[in-house]
Amino acid sequence: MSRAGLTHPGKGRNSPIRAEVATPRRSHPPPEGESDMKIGIIGAGNIGGNLTRRLTALGHEVSVANSRGPHTLTALAEETGATPVTVEEAPRGAELVVVTIPLKAVPDLPSGLFDQAADGVAVVDTGNYYPQRDGRIAGIEDEGLTESRWTARHLGHTVVKAFNGTYAQDILDRARPAGAPDRLALPVAGDDPAAKQVVRALIEELGFDSVDAGGLDDSWRQQPGTPVYGLRDGVEGVRKALAEASPERTPGFTA
Repeated sequence: MSRAGLTHPGKGRNSPIRAEVATPRRSHPPPEGESDMKIGIIGAGNIGGNLTRRLTALGHEVSVANSRGPHTLTALAEETGATPVTVEEAPRGAELVVVTIPLKAVPDLPSGLFDQAADGVAVVDTGNYYPQRDGRIAGIEDEGLTESRWTARHLGHTVVKAFNGTYAQDILDRARPAGAPDRLALPVAGDDPAAKQVVRALIEELGFDSVDAGGLDDSWRQQPGTPVYGLRDGVEGVRKALAEASPERTPGFTA
C-alpha cells in the first residue's frame, strides 16, 4: 500500500486539537556549528524508501534496514548514499529512528533495539493496523489500545505517530515551501514533547506543515478509516478532520 495509515478507537477521548505549524529545526544547509542528524530507518518499503531518498538528499546521515538483510538494499544505497545495515545496527547512534514495518512484525524486532541510540532518540511510528494483513491483535481490538500505544509497548520506547496516513509518493512529489497555498499538513501524535518537536521540525524540513494531534492515546484520530487518513489538505483541513474523527473503528479496519 502506498500510504501509511491512521486511527484506532482509543475510547472516546476529546482532547483539544492544536494546529500550530512546526518551526523549522534549521535551514539547509545547516548553519555553522550545527550538524545534520543521524537517522535510522527500519523498513524499506514505500514510506521507508522514499523517506530514505528525501532525507539523504537533505544531507542527513541515513542508515536503512529491512528484514531481509543489507544485501537486499544495494540498489537503494547506491541511489541515495544511505548505508545499508541490519535491523540491530540501524538505531546505533541515531538521533531519530523511523519504524515503518507491518504491525505484525513489530513483536519480532530485537529487544533493547534502542539501547545504543543517541540519548533522547525520537522514534517515529508510521504503522497501521490492517487485520487482513496483520491478523487479529487483541491489544488493539479488545483492550482498546491505539495502534501506536500498542507499538510503543512492544518496542519498550515511546513513539511519535507520523506519516501513517501519507501517500508515499507525496513524500517525493508534494514538498512545498512554507506558506505555499498547496502545502500539505500532516498530523503528529506523541507523549514526549521534545521528540514530537524533533519530528515536526523534520516534517517542516521535508516541505510539509504539521498539526499537533495530541498524545498517543489521542492517536486514534489519525488511524485508518478516519477523515484525516489519506487526506491531502493544509493545516486547517487537517485540524478539522482530526476534530471530526470517531473513536469507533470502521468495519473495514477491524477483525
